[in-house]
Amino acid sequence: MTSKSEPSPSERIDQRIKELGDWRGETLATIRKLIQQADPEVVEEWKWRGVPVWEHDGIICTGETYKKAVKLTFAKGASLKDPKGLFNASLEGNTRRAIDIGEGESVDQDAFKALIREAVRVNTSKRK
Repeated sequence: MTSKSEPSPSERIDQRIKELGDWRGETLATIRKLIQQADPEVVEEWKWRGVPVWEHDGIICTGETYKKAVKLTFAKGASLKDPKGLFNASLEGNTRRAIDIGEGESVDQDAFKALIREAVRVNTSKRK
């Protein structure tokens, strides 16, 4: 790669975390680390004019940042087992579900990683 090439999706996510420079960047960085721990084969993408996306045989989730929340939208959230009740947003649809994390809030890390693994399982099972 030359220095004039576009930044990779992972580099763009690094830039977004740095640009935010506040609790949202810290939250996004933590979530990203948990996703990578839960699924070492995850692929990072950058879509829709600036949304971090994590994929494994399809979209696992997106990481949108808003003024009052970091929103993690799971593409097939309605199909996922969520025994710890992490989903707290976009609950009315038939497909997606989301987790909104506000300033000073955190997510149950073990439950979140289990949700990521469940999303990967659902994605990979569609392939067979």
